[in-house]
Amino acid sequence: MAANGESMHDLQPMAYTAILGASGYSGQETLDRVLSHPALDVLHLGSDTLAGRPASALDPRLGRTGGKPVPDFVTNAEALAGGADLIFLCFGHEDAASFVPPDSGVVVDLSGAHRLKDSAGYEQWYGFAHPRPAELGDWCYAIPELVPPSGRLIANPGCYATAALLALLPIADAIERTGVVVDAKSGVSGAGRALKPSSHAGAVLENVTPYRIGSHQHAPEIALALGFPVCFVPHLVPLRRGLVATCYVVPTEDTLRERLEARYAGSPAVTVLPEGAVPDITRVHGTDAAEIGLYEDRATGRAVVVCAIDNLGKGAAGQALQNANLALGHPETAGLRLAGILV
Repeated sequence: MAANGESMHDLQPMAYTAILGASGYSGQETLDRVLSHPALDVLHLGSDTLAGRPASALDPRLGRTGGKPVPDFVTNAEALAGGADLIFLCFGHEDAASFVPPDSGVVVDLSGAHRLKDSAGYEQWYGFAHPRPAELGDWCYAIPELVPPSGRLIANPGCYATAALLALLPIADAIERTGVVVDAKSGVSGAGRALKPSSHAGAVLENVTPYRIGSHQHAPEIALALGFPVCFVPHLVPLRRGLVATCYVVPTEDTLRERLEARYAGSPAVTVLPEGAVPDITRVHGTDAAEIGLYEDRATGRAVVVCAIDNLGKGAAGQALQNANLALGHPETAGLRLAGILV
């Protein structure tokens, strides 16, 4: 999938970029997009496990990019201290919570460590006490199409939350606020690169597994953005990547389609499909795009809103780059995977 091209004349001066935790799935996906971005240069790749080794130790393809040079890995501390203009933080939640941001530059945190404003939520939903609670208010939660970044410290939304909020936030004032159900399914890469029994082939193949029912950490994130809670149930499906969220709501007015179409009319990444068309994971697979469909359940009068994204694209690295572009004043789509038609 080719990156969407942007003229260098339309971009700000080159920004030196560091990726901390670059050896994980979200880190590698972020690196791939940075390498295709006409106004970002990779200054440092941080990984405590791969420090001192070439980028090809992560993926042999990084030794033959044919374009921008890719530096060897350094420790995360070295990458942070390198004076980058833009930092992508690709740590686990608890490690990212201890991160001390530099005094300048844009930081995009792909973990959940700065998505909630109340530190008590971290003990309840993430299972640890946040070590820097007084600084949570310094981070802005940003979905470009809905809530653009408003500062230099950006909390990138979770993959499930992104799909649910793209579907629900534009219509939140036109639905009943009780009884909203979000049934979501994601590929195994959403669990990250670290090995765990639940992501072994024997547990995933030929299986569909609901998990963290009633206790998933994206639930409070969705509620915070919407202003009301939803019943959220995630499922693991035997796919490498891709996510679909099916949202069931009771409309209070007949404007849901108009609201969705108006909100995304100028969006380069989010498409509201015509009546009768269905969002398809295979069309967004490997991209930074989202598809939304709206339907009526004739038996109950409920409305059904479906959103399909790639959990590593619009659900993680693609959205992180989109947020960084806006924060830096670059064209929103620079470096994103949006063009082309996959079969």
